[in-house]
Amino acid sequence: MENRIYPQSPRVGVGALVIHEGKVLLIKRGAPPNEGLWAVPGGSLELGESLRECAERETFEETGVTVRAGKPVYTFDIIERDPAGKIRFHFVIVDLTATYVDGVPCGGDDALEAKWVGKEEIRNLSTGENTLKLLEYVRFFD
Repeated sequence: MENRIYPQSPRVGVGALVIHEGKVLLIKRGAPPNEGLWAVPGGSLELGESLRECAERETFEETGVTVRAGKPVYTFDIIERDPAGKIRFHFVIVDLTATYVDGVPCGGDDALEAKWVGKEEIRNLSTGENTLKLLEYVRFFD
C-alpha cells in the first residue's frame, strides 16, 4: 500500500456527514493532516471499496457508530507541502451524507475522541476549515 505521507499520486479520502437529532458526528483527528482538529469521520478509500462502503467502515472504526452512507455532498482537496516544497500530503476528499443507525460515539482507530456536536458547541472547538465549509454548504448552522 502506498504511503499517506509523500505519496506518488493523489489519494482518495472519504468522509461521512452524519447529522442526528440536530447534532453532527465529529472526531478529533489523531493523525496528520489536520491532527488535533475536529472533523467528520473518514479515511482513505481502499482498493475495491465503494465510496459508501468506505464512509460506513471509517465511521464505525473511528467512532463505533454504525451508519448507512448516502450520496456525495461535498468534495475538496488537501495539498500540503513541506518546507522544501515537496508534497507531503495530497488527498481528494469526497464527503457523503450518512444516516445514523446505531451506536454511541467513542474515539477509535486514529480518532482521539468522537462525539455529537451541536451548532453552538462547534464554535468552541478547533475545527478544520473544510469541516466548517461542509457544514455551511449543507446549511447546518441555519
